[in-house]
Amino acid sequence: MIIVVGSGIAGLTAALSASRAGQSVTLISKASLLESNTRYAQGGIATVLPDLGGPPEDSVESHVADTHAAGAGLGDLDPVRILCTEGPDRVRELLGYGTAFDRRPGGDLARGLEAAHSHARILHAGGDATGAAIAYSLACAVRESDVTVLEHTFLADLVTDDGRIQGIEVMSEDGVLRQIDCTTVILATGGAGQLYAHTTNPAVATGDGLAAAWRAGAVIADAEFYQFHPTSLAAPGNFLISEAVRGEGGVLLDNDGHRFMASVHPDAELAPRDVVARGIADAMRTHDGAPVRLDATALGDSAYLARRFPSIDAACRVHGLDWAHEPIPVTPAAHYWMGGVRTDAWGRTSLPGLYAVGEVACTGVHGANRLASNSLLEGLVYADRAARAIDRCPSDWPTFPTDVRIDDSAPADVTPFDRAELQHQLWDHAGLVRDHDGLQIADKQLRSWRADRTTIAGREDENLRQAGLCILAGALARQESRGAHYRADRPSTSGRFAHHINLERAC
Repeated sequence: MIIVVGSGIAGLTAALSASRAGQSVTLISKASLLESNTRYAQGGIATVLPDLGGPPEDSVESHVADTHAAGAGLGDLDPVRILCTEGPDRVRELLGYGTAFDRRPGGDLARGLEAAHSHARILHAGGDATGAAIAYSLACAVRESDVTVLEHTFLADLVTDDGRIQGIEVMSEDGVLRQIDCTTVILATGGAGQLYAHTTNPAVATGDGLAAAWRAGAVIADAEFYQFHPTSLAAPGNFLISEAVRGEGGVLLDNDGHRFMASVHPDAELAPRDVVARGIADAMRTHDGAPVRLDATALGDSAYLARRFPSIDAACRVHGLDWAHEPIPVTPAAHYWMGGVRTDAWGRTSLPGLYAVGEVACTGVHGANRLASNSLLEGLVYADRAARAIDRCPSDWPTFPTDVRIDDSAPADVTPFDRAELQHQLWDHAGLVRDHDGLQIADKQLRSWRADRTTIAGREDENLRQAGLCILAGALARQESRGAHYRADRPSTSGRFAHHINLERAC
């Protein structure tokens, strides 16, 4: 039996692909089948489909070049080429599952332009509800398949014997633990946005899969690279304001009403996400922390914005904002973790029997900074590859060198865990701007805590603490600035660090 943990685009795709290949599959979801980061993805999915109305001048090689450039010299070219080459066929499969991508008059797929893309290749559905549309179509397909689905089932730990996967331990909502035996686990548990005080991620994003893999001895890579989306609504909940708004002409204004990004980067609002996010943070610091404003008033009238961006329009109205007539307040928020459980091009980790796909994995595709709308595509492509690899790959598993071993032995005086304090420690010291002293302060604080693992909430807390240690270890080891990792005390990019930093737990 194959166990897939997670029900976003990567988990649903892995389960369907493995089931189609004749495998017995059980899919485990921490909450309901539809609750995942995928459900909240707005902007779209990037792929090159010229036969379905894409720009004739676009090409797979152009998508490869854009993805590689966004990675700030750290993206691995072979995995990037796999992503962009296999992506079109996987998107066609989504169409086959009934995903209702938006279309232009005449039937061609509608496309948008987003930051750092050289062509308009972003497919969207329901205007700004792309992730929800994809999740719904895949979840319906899973429900109609032979996949066994266990909802409201929490991954407590991976079970290993002699360095190989032997199953998983799960916890029910009433706190009861049980073991499910298997020899193959595909982790698709998503990211860990709940590490930060401000995040676009849902409450379920607590790094459960990464922390479980780290405890079991798997190698973690690129943990220092956490992407902060430049524009979340500066209101409770940090509702995501899609990059597509800026792609269609929305501009950023500081608190004095001046457009500031043109002086930060030649591409202004369409610069890479890390550049825009830091530009916004600098503008906010200049104005005593006041949010900047996203001006979409030139895009169209109220009816157009409600039609093109229905989710954003509804969120604005909930907060009493009329974005067709006035700029809206925005701030950066933690959005996507480029780092994760290190894998090869087939999703295989350093732990035999364990695969990782989607945001929990580090394939090397994103490098130091993910290109907009490549995350859903990665979930599709590499989940399918992992499912195919189970029967096709040789028995020898990849090995990765270890750069840093993290000793997480308990201190003499353990203090009670405080999730809000953890979120503020990481926001202040391991967020958009870092330095050695701040990273050390946060590392010392996280090491002093232990969470109560007798409940799901307590286990989530401990997973966040351990995931945070990985971010801090990677950020301390990378003594340079690159992509989403910016150190004020090391502002230059150094050739000495043009490589992945691999982390492992010290036993």
